[in-house]
Amino acid sequence: MTLLFNIGFLEIKWVDIIDIALVSILLYQLYKLMRGSVAVKVFLGFLSLYLIFLVVKAAQMNLLSTILGQFMGVGVIAVIILFQPEIRRFLLLIGRTTSLDRDNIINTLLGRKPKIHQMDLTPVIEAVTSLGGSNNGALIVFSRNSPLKFYAESGDIINGEISKRLLMSIFNKHSPLHDGAVILYNGKLVAARCILPISEMDDLPAQYGLRHRAALGMSEVSDSLVLVVSEETGQMSLAQNGKIRLNLSAPELRAYILNYLREESKQSTLDAKNDASEIDPEAKPAQVG
Repeated sequence: MTLLFNIGFLEIKWVDIIDIALVSILLYQLYKLMRGSVAVKVFLGFLSLYLIFLVVKAAQMNLLSTILGQFMGVGVIAVIILFQPEIRRFLLLIGRTTSLDRDNIINTLLGRKPKIHQMDLTPVIEAVTSLGGSNNGALIVFSRNSPLKFYAESGDIINGEISKRLLMSIFNKHSPLHDGAVILYNGKLVAARCILPISEMDDLPAQYGLRHRAALGMSEVSDSLVLVVSEETGQMSLAQNGKIRLNLSAPELRAYILNYLREESKQSTLDAKNDASEIDPEAKPAQVG
């Protein structure tokens, strides 16, 4: 490999520069995944323990070095256990980037364009607007790539046509199905009363209610788009890729959802917008529920 330059006794080659750049990108992506969660503190604690191990080993403190060495010996297993959610999100990010799913491979081999899911958004927009006006909370998950079977099976399977009356009856406060989320996929209402994962971000403002935390959690572990109607304020919001946009109007909702369902590029619909819409823990948040 071609020598680039020397730093003292070190020989720097082009492959070293590429190696450092790739490691930097990897560390930055890991930081983005862990930012705002308790995983950062766990990682710092683990790193501190490792540095202490290096110090006591260099100081030849045999007893302490042996004890810490036994812990470091199972470090890989400990990292997998401690950072399971972050590892899952990282692998999900890679999977979304490479798009190596069966349908995409078949479409590519056959030269066909990706299938655009047909969904009539009018009953959804009308339903959430009415629910917001009457301060009825709602949680609706849009998925374009998967029926989210694992989460759908946590609730009641419906597989019905989407209609305004159906959505309003589900999220009626006296309905046995109003607790939990509704999953929409491929023009169908797949399931209701579904249990979604809660975001583990520890710096979310207290004003964010359980629905918003569930929407963020679902957007962190999947590529779905989650619509939230606040029970306290009636405001409508959208969560995607761990970010949320608050207080959207009906036309804005329709535009975002259409872009998500029709999106052929790998860039997030919400990420392409102004970063000012991203949750800022230091900023004063809007009151949501």
